[in-house]
Amino acid sequence: GSQGRSSCPRVFALFFLVGTVGNALVLAVLLRGATTDLFVLNLGVADLGFIVCCVPFQATIYTLDGWVFGWLLCKAVHFLLFLTMQVSSFTLAAVSLERVLAIRYPLHSRALRTPRNALVAIGLIRGLSLLFSGPYLSYYRQSQLANLTVCHPAWSAPRRRAMDPCTFVFSYLLPVLVLGLTYALTLRYLWRAVDPVSPGWSSWRAKRKVTRMIVLVAALFCLCWMPHRALILCVWGRFAVTRATYALRVLSHRVSYANSCVNPIVYELLSKHFRKGF
Repeated sequence: GSQGRSSCPRVFALFFLVGTVGNALVLAVLLRGATTDLFVLNLGVADLGFIVCCVPFQATIYTLDGWVFGWLLCKAVHFLLFLTMQVSSFTLAAVSLERVLAIRYPLHSRALRTPRNALVAIGLIRGLSLLFSGPYLSYYRQSQLANLTVCHPAWSAPRRRAMDPCTFVFSYLLPVLVLGLTYALTLRYLWRAVDPVSPGWSSWRAKRKVTRMIVLVAALFCLCWMPHRALILCVWGRFAVTRATYALRVLSHRVSYANSCVNPIVYELLSKHFRKGF
């Protein structure tokens, strides 16, 4: 309704402000050397890119009657939306694997957990993200609909019906399964295998804090993006377009976009490195 349309600019403006400032501060802390976690840096770049390149344009979809930014941005905005989402999901999966190695096999994995190998992994993450996002450059196009210029899916229904589940599986479901399995193993080991009175307890306690922060970031990603991804799949089922389902679509977008704003807050609350940097 009109109330939902009028509230969209304010909500997205809040996301833009909090996300831009928060993620810019995260990158400033990381680049200054407060911590050397390259994966968190990659995640921050993806979140900032998503906020800056996608949120302002998506806000106009719910406030303006037509698309006013031209054919190039019609393609680029949706491509960047999927690209940054996939960079985030693949990065979180890589971090979960790194946490398993660091906690279960701290000595044996030391040669593997180097900045150089982290950069190689980040390069692989970005390459895979580009590969899976590439088709979305042709997925959307600008067209004339009556007297309006719109940006809408250009693919035929059968192609979209094949593409959307593939995106769900590779950019959401598989990373979530990796996250769930690795963190279940990691948390089980941390809470059962270490004696609080042992000499190395302080080191384990520090690793627990880092792991708790990353687990929370991963859980928020899974929860925030689940409604949006599920709604896309429901479109291919018996999903009638009504005022209620439209409101659900808007809400799912708001929740998924909020994910890029909450990570800096988690870092601030749970990491002393970021508190000192901020």
